[in-house]
Amino acid sequence: IGNFPWQVGLSILSREYTYSWCGGALIAPEWILTAAHCVDEAESVTVYLGSTRRTEAEITYTVTKDDITVHSGYNSENLKNDIALIKIPSVTYTSNIQPVKLPDISSSYSTYVGERAFASGMGRTSDSTTSVANHLQWAVLEVIDNSKCSLYYRKGLITESNLCTSTYGGISICNGDSGGPL
Repeated sequence: IGNFPWQVGLSILSREYTYSWCGGALIAPEWILTAAHCVDEAESVTVYLGSTRRTEAEITYTVTKDDITVHSGYNSENLKNDIALIKIPSVTYTSNIQPVKLPDISSSYSTYVGERAFASGMGRTSDSTTSVANHLQWAVLEVIDNSKCSLYYRKGLITESNLCTSTYGGISICNGDSGGPL
């Protein structure tokens, strides 16, 4: 799927039997990384891999809540530890399905401030739309210092574990992109 073969689409069925859409990243043949707030109330998740079209995947799996591991320290009030793993049957890598390239451990303490980051997803394309996109979208964003970011959020919400990006020119992620790769 072009430049983002690790991009995963997630159709989430909640306990209230409503559907929502989030992104995820393939990190290993059996593991998807996503946001905890996307899946903490999930009954099941349909995982779409290997396509730039939202519901036309090369491979599709549906997993239950038993296959979802939400970080034990996740807090839905302040979104601390907003991270979860989804276990899927092992996939064979293809040109359209590849694991995300994670940074080397030597750069794990970098703030990445000033660097370009690529966000991808199939979320809404603007605040005024009511549905998510049918095709994969992406944006180039600049990583900014967390002190700048914290000016726009309530006190204590932005911590050293957050990575913030500029929304210069109105370019950003939107509803439905949560959990996707950056």
